[in-house]
Amino acid sequence: MGSSSTWTPKQNKLFENALATYDQDTPDRFQKLARAVGGKTVDEVKRHYDMLVEDVKQIEAGHVPLPNYKKASKSHNCMDEEQRLRNLKLQ
Repeated sequence: MGSSSTWTPKQNKLFENALATYDQDTPDRFQKLARAVGGKTVDEVKRHYDMLVEDVKQIEAGHVPLPNYKKASKSHNCMDEEQRLRNLKLQ
């Protein structure tokens, strides 16, 4: 049985890592994603993925302003997030 629709930071990180492992051509992709996250049903994982895709579309359409990072203070994690969003766009 899955948990509520609340996702912990750890579950989100597991989800993101699993997305990098299981691309759109992976058989039983959402079952594998749910297994990798743990504590989530396939339907919860599908909803979470759909929300992520919609968020990326909104960002790319310019409807969500990106933070104005100062070049010197841009952290490695921010760079990772930008790369992750670019990778999602390619899927």
